[in-house]
Amino acid sequence: MNTLIETDIFISGGGVAGLTAAAAFGMAGFSVICADPTPPITDAATEGSDLRTTAFLQPSRDFLERVGLWARLGPHATPLQIMRIVDAGGPEAEARVAHDFNAADISDLPFGWNLPNWLLRREIVAHLATLPNVDFRPGVATAQLLTRAGEARVTLSDGSRIAAKLVIGADGRDSRVREAAGISARKLRYGQKALAFAVSHALPHDNISTEIHRSGGPFTLVPLPDRDGQPCSAVVWMERGPEAMRLAALPEAAFEAAMTERSAHLFGPLKLVSRRTLWPIISQIADRMVAERVALVAEAAHVMPPIGAQGLNMSLADLRVLLDLAEANRDDPGQPDLLARYQRARHAEIVARVTGVDALNRASMAQAQGLRDLRLRALNAIYAVAPVRRVMMRAGLGAKG
Repeated sequence: MNTLIETDIFISGGGVAGLTAAAAFGMAGFSVICADPTPPITDAATEGSDLRTTAFLQPSRDFLERVGLWARLGPHATPLQIMRIVDAGGPEAEARVAHDFNAADISDLPFGWNLPNWLLRREIVAHLATLPNVDFRPGVATAQLLTRAGEARVTLSDGSRIAAKLVIGADGRDSRVREAAGISARKLRYGQKALAFAVSHALPHDNISTEIHRSGGPFTLVPLPDRDGQPCSAVVWMERGPEAMRLAALPEAAFEAAMTERSAHLFGPLKLVSRRTLWPIISQIADRMVAERVALVAEAAHVMPPIGAQGLNMSLADLRVLLDLAEANRDDPGQPDLLARYQRARHAEIVARVTGVDALNRASMAQAQGLRDLRLRALNAIYAVAPVRRVMMRAGLGAKG
């Protein structure tokens, strides 16, 4: 029989959120074991790499600094000073109006800093290797979870047996931990998919993230570092499923023509500089975020369309709250009162944010010209009132007021 391994924290899931959790709890002095069935892909060229990017908003950057990761990530990050929303919902695919939400209106810092997801995995995995109290086990799945009042027992796919004070489920939208803990989740489907890829373009992005609305979902360009002297951006192009699949299968030249038109020609001709990857778009909320000795974070707890850079930033807010509570209860980071406080601190806010992003996504999908015109009037109304504009920007950053 395998020896029982004791640890403070067991983390199921080695995506960006799970790896960050391992770094955060490890830096705080807890013993951590993190397992994921799929070894992380840490370069852009390998098939299956995550070509999406993450814009870390100000509170997330502060958290990454606190847990020792920003020193590694910061040199690779592209600052986002302005969020530009463009309506191209007229009869032709051209900009009718563009509104700039400038971080300078509310802060001395940019809104956020953009990094490719594959690079995040590379840098965080390298950091974990420097932490002697963190045991990262790629290629190993969570097979069984049993909980009792005093501890959780986890069996891994390689037969290892672990006793942990707290199990963190960071294992994605189809979370094994959530299922084993008996927590259900409500799912909303939009019939959408997102194409994620990188482009170069003739005109500079000037550290502006540009979200272009027409129909089917937003077309968003997020600044990346220049490549071979050319301005470069990461693109997430959301469309109804059949159209997204048609676009993904187009020959490269036809795809470049289609994405240049969808961009309303705001950056000149767009040239594809990466593979195209397809991602399903859903909203999902776990009915609760805790069970005996278990806390859910990130997509195990909440999934939403990629609008407003909310997804991974909400995940880091989960980790920040959970780490604060654990550091105040070092002897037992999985005790019932701690988990109840985590549930109270996060669940209601998550429901509100997922509901808000759901509404924005439905508006962005509008096909009928009348609905697109209504969307334009709503955008103009929000932008025209400076106090409302500033409140919206602070809310987008995760501020309470």
